[in-house]
Formats: sequence, structure tokens, C-alpha cells
Amino acid sequence: MRECEARSSPGTGVQAKRKEKRMRCSEIIACLEQLSPPSFAEEWDNVGLLVGRKEKEVSTVFIALDATEENIHAAIRAEADLLITHHPMIFHSIKKVTDEDYTGRRIVKLLRYDISYYAMHTNFDVMGMADAAADDLKLNKREVLLVTFEDDLSKEGIGRIGFLDHPVSLKEMGEIVKEAFHLPDVRIYGDLSKTVRKVAICPGSGGSVIPAARKGQADVLITGDLDYHESIDAVEEGLCLMDAGHYGIEKLFISYMNDFLKRELPELQVKTAPLKEPFTTV
Repeated sequence: MRECEARSSPGTGVQAKRKEKRMRCSEIIACLEQLSPPSFAEEWDNVGLLVGRKEKEVSTVFIALDATEENIHAAIRAEADLLITHHPMIFHSIKKVTDEDYTGRRIVKLLRYDISYYAMHTNFDVMGMADAAADDLKLNKREVLLVTFEDDLSKEGIGRIGFLDHPVSLKEMGEIVKEAFHLPDVRIYGDLSKTVRKVAICPGSGGSVIPAARKGQADVLITGDLDYHESIDAVEEGLCLMDAGHYGIEKLFISYMNDFLKRELPELQVKTAPLKEPFTTV
């Protein structure tokens, strides 16, 4: 990862970095957008600074997957100046901001405590999440699963498809996924004895990439939020599926961004939401 160019410091070297404890929000955003440019986001998405001031001075950043009330309260307790999440809190246009609805209450609270709020969603899916998930599975000879951007130099997009070091059974693949993403269980569609070598992975809700995984001749697609009918149809067409949950894979955003900010912007204090499944299985 190349050094971010938008770093604010009164001098140079390690000593200057230690003295500088605050940065402008706009400088942090510039660094984030080198990692995951907003131009890679899908048209329907809503990424970037969604609440607060670009020129706010920031010393503490709080990272979470979602801007829930619980996570906003945690950011307030952490005395955070900037909240960064993967999923945007605001997707659609808003005609008023009051405490009379769920989204309005969260916006009011962020403004009341002067916490700026930045979201990096499908742009991070393309430039960050996909390769990180493929890294966790140790996939080789990987390619983009579903191309959403292409120029003369590169192809970028959603998910990755690649090869394991050696073939395993579908059941063994389930154990690999559980270990890689720290999951208690996964839901598998397909014959557990089937041999798996070529693997597609799409963090989040990946039902829409089933055709791409079939076209790429993957043995299994690992994703989340799978539809029952789509899943059994995919198995009939020769593609096994593994539902690791939406949160199950995408929670890697938290550790990824924690490491990124500590490496690229060591001036900042970085705090994170605890890893916690948003549901309970009984």
C-alpha cells in the first residue's frame, strides 16, 4: 500500500508524527479515497461523507460495519471525531431530519456530538473487500468474479475467483471457511463429498453473482444472504453454494480498516466496534 499523500504534519519524520495528534477530516478522506475511490461505487450506492464537516479536526476514529444506534453510542463513549462504516446509514433521499424516525435520530445524535460520518460501501467491495476475502482463503491465480470497471490497464469488480493450493471436499471447504472467517457454522448447498478446487467468493449478498460463478466454472460460490430457490437451482446446474452470512464475511472490514489507518495514519487513535453477530441462533 503506497503512503497516503494527504498527511498533515508540522514537520517531517517520526518525531513530527508523534507531535501531530489531529488531522482534518478531509485529509483522512483523501487517504481513504486513494484506497477505495468513490468512482468504483455502484450508481445506486451512497458513499462518502454522509454527515458532518469535512474540515473538522479529528484525533480519534471509530470503525464499525454499520451505523447502528449501538455503534453510534460506542463512538460517543470513545470520544470519536469520525465514524467510518462499510454500509451507508443513508441510502435514499431524506425530506427532513428529526428525532421522529430511526435514521433521523442517528443523524441528530451524530451532529449533536459533532461526529463526522463516512461510508465506504461498494467502492470498498471492489477495492479492498474482495481481495481481502480471497487472501483469507489463500486463493491463487485469482481474477475478478464480476467485472464492473474496465480500462486499458485493468479490470476491477465484485468478488474474486481462484484456486486452492490443493483439492478438498465441499465439507472440508466448509471447515476452511469457518476457520478463515471465525464462524460458528456455514450453510452448504450441494454434495458434501464433491471435490472443490476452483472457488468464487463474494462478501455480502452475492446471489446476483451466481451466473458469474457458473460462467467462471467455479466448484463453489461462498457468499451470504442466499435465496433458497436460487440456491437449489444453482446446485442443479452444477454449482455448490456456501452461505457464510452477510456479517460473517464482511466483518473483515473492521480489522482491515483498523490495520490500514494505523499503518497509513499513525497520528490517529483508532477504535473499533466489537465483533458481534447481529442475531442469535437458538
